[in-house]
Amino acid sequence: MNRFRKIPATVITGFLGAGKTTLVRHLLSQADGRRIALIVNEFGDVGVDGDLLSACGIEGCREDDIIELANGCLCCTVADEFLPAMERLLSRPLPPEHIIIETSGLALPKPLVKAFDWPDVRSKVTVDGVVVVVDGPAMAAGRFESTVEERARPDHDNPLEEVFDDQLACADMVLLNKADLMEAGQIEALAATLKGKLRPGVKLVATRQGDVDARILLGLEARAEDDLDARPTLHDTAQDHNHDDFESFAVPVGTVGDPQAVAGRLGQIIARHDILRLKGFLSVAGKDMRHVVQAVGGRISGYYDRPWKPGEERAGQLVVIGLKGLDREAIRSSITGDS
Repeated sequence: MNRFRKIPATVITGFLGAGKTTLVRHLLSQADGRRIALIVNEFGDVGVDGDLLSACGIEGCREDDIIELANGCLCCTVADEFLPAMERLLSRPLPPEHIIIETSGLALPKPLVKAFDWPDVRSKVTVDGVVVVVDGPAMAAGRFESTVEERARPDHDNPLEEVFDDQLACADMVLLNKADLMEAGQIEALAATLKGKLRPGVKLVATRQGDVDARILLGLEARAEDDLDARPTLHDTAQDHNHDDFESFAVPVGTVGDPQAVAGRLGQIIARHDILRLKGFLSVAGKDMRHVVQAVGGRISGYYDRPWKPGEERAGQLVVIGLKGLDREAIRSSITGDS
């Protein structure tokens, strides 16, 4: 690589459960020998996505190429978390040829893009593009849009809508994901709505399970740090953004016998407490492999991702994310079966 050429960085954002980690896995599988480094950020104390990616088994995807930043959000911890991580990557004897940054589902991408204007970063890295992954079925269900009655209230506040709209406002490309779960007419209607929210020239692609050719996403050459004024967001003049509206906590789970039965119980808990996102790992009796649980709203999936490592504690743990005010004790007891 030409030593005078800036390293391109792709920011991948999108609301909780949209499919960002699955997309990243697809991109890593198409690295074709390129040195790709990955920064993963999660909202909460326990990282799940970074663990999933480090266990992906993709050739060339090494654990030391993944930097995980937990217990916060990149848009709020740029100086404390993100910049030191970038410095570690850039100081390597062989720096990465491309950097992929997966934000938490509650992150605002614009403050992160602003960080690339820091002199030590700007001289070496450019934001190749901001890619927003949209959960098509969740959008179709109205998860990110207020009703007319809600907008008419003077105290109206929809944190989900605010985060969603701010993410779209910063996008260079939008992936309308989970198209396999929608009808053709539904996809067309959502695409039309999304285009009305996007800046001119922003590309929109319908995807299934985040499967897209890396050549479409890597190489946008947007140089997003140079046109921040063209990406106006709701929080440009706000002193803080609405992380106070959300909370996250982890629930240790003992060994389970039937993961499908657990999934059924989790579905009821999610509906009862209006949980936005639930994800983590389970230890299943008689199985030498770790079982992954992913839940977005009422949609729950599970699969075995890798064998338990020698000496690794075979312990389950689920991360719960929702709006502020979750009944933590009731959720914990319902998940663990104590109630």
